Amino acid sequence: MPAKTETPKPLCNWVKMAVKEKKSKEAVMRAAMASRGKRKKWVKVRTKDKVNNAVFFEKATVDKMMSDIPKARLITISTICDKLKINGSLARKAIAHLEEQNLIKPVCDPHHAQRLYTKV
Repeated sequence: MPAKTETPKPLCNWVKMAVKEKKSKEAVMRAAMASRGKRKKWVKVRTKDKVNNAVFFEKATVDKMMSDIPKARLITISTICDKLKINGSLARKAIAHLEEQNLIKPVCDPHHAQRLYTKV
């Protein structure tokens, strides 16, 4: 006689699994449509405004350079570019001119990339 396969008895008579409610087709479709709307939003790239720096010295720029720059505590190529709205090569020429006239002095040994100056 073949052996009977019996279903295992639960450990407790009072423990029963909850019956999962089936969702209707409409509810499933609504859930699918709602999940589609939430797409990953990539970070928007912040574009920096293009600065039109001068490439030639003008009389007003030279006057401002001779009056304002020697009074500053920290003088670098970038600070002159920002204050006078000139490009880097003009800022280097301005620093050389002011150093030649002893209006500014170097803070430390000159470095090929960044040079620091201060007022006299």
